[in-house]
Amino acid sequence: MEITNVMEYEKIAKEKLPKLVYDYYASGAEDQWTLQENRNAFSRILFRPRILKDVSEIDVSTRVLGFNISMPIMVAPTAMQKMAHPDGELATARATSAAGTIMTLSTCATCSVDEVASTGPGIRFFQLYVYKDRNVVRQLAKRAEEAGFKAIALTVDTPRFGRREADIKNRFALPRDLTLKNFEGLDLGEIDKTNDSWLASYAASQVDQSLSWKDIKWLQSITSLPILLKGVLTAEDARIAVEYGAEGIIVSNHGARSQLDYVPPTIMALEEVVKAVQGRIPVFLDGGVRRGTDIFKALALGASGVFVGRPTLFSLAADGEAGVRKMLQMLRDELELTMALSGCSSLREISRNHIKTDWDFPHYLPAKL
Repeated sequence: MEITNVMEYEKIAKEKLPKLVYDYYASGAEDQWTLQENRNAFSRILFRPRILKDVSEIDVSTRVLGFNISMPIMVAPTAMQKMAHPDGELATARATSAAGTIMTLSTCATCSVDEVASTGPGIRFFQLYVYKDRNVVRQLAKRAEEAGFKAIALTVDTPRFGRREADIKNRFALPRDLTLKNFEGLDLGEIDKTNDSWLASYAASQVDQSLSWKDIKWLQSITSLPILLKGVLTAEDARIAVEYGAEGIIVSNHGARSQLDYVPPTIMALEEVVKAVQGRIPVFLDGGVRRGTDIFKALALGASGVFVGRPTLFSLAADGEAGVRKMLQMLRDELELTMALSGCSSLREISRNHIKTDWDFPHYLPAKL
């Protein structure tokens, strides 16, 4: 079957993957309301296309933290990618580099920062959790920096992991033949290693619930890498992030999978955060992106780019590196088409005037299109 859009990869992945693995990737927290709204909210934004514009050439290239990338579409951190495909994060790294964009590697990856770096050149960020043992955090950050990673995406919405009922029903555990490679060789102190999934259990149990704003300064003191805060949803926190020296914000609700259900879909939270930072640092969107039209809408609301998570996992499961390459290319092609039909030849021409939302005019749009 010829794949014609990114969403079709999920159907293939569901057929190929064990139920336990698919549910881990696909499910959300509790009622999964936010999971559904991350997608549905995009349908409540309509276009205001401009006509008679020269769109014979479309330029989607951009800069992120000073790095030139081919498009404002980047790969979000997603854990345990070898459950999706034997090549795991290595395939994703090769595909992302070939596309000329940024990959973010999860702390809980099944390939290490060094293994990912060994795939060749590429601009890569490292997603970081802060653990109770700060020596572990120090070692993780140092390894990422030494492996040539260019930024840290600090997850800030996880004082505790949310309740994914599918994982509870499935009694999810990392398959015995896999491990969390970024923790191998680290000094983890005295821990119980008697069960096969001890590393995964360690990572889940050691997230520091006392993490606070002062720890941003501590993290800045142990690494020279720029720090983006991943998990900001409000103007109040966005302003504090700027005050504490964050160099970027990723508007994210953790893919609606691990955290608080009934938070706003990220596309609805985006503009509030953008307005709060007043252009002082870039703001990115993570969550619900499946179409080039979604990306255009995020850019029109002020995002500097988007990160895609589940599309990466599902395309990887469907066809390995080739699947991730095609997924990224399809999103790029759809973005270029949306720009052309909206009268924009470059990203800087995309503006708030190109869209209309139901939070602008509550009675203008139906709940779903």
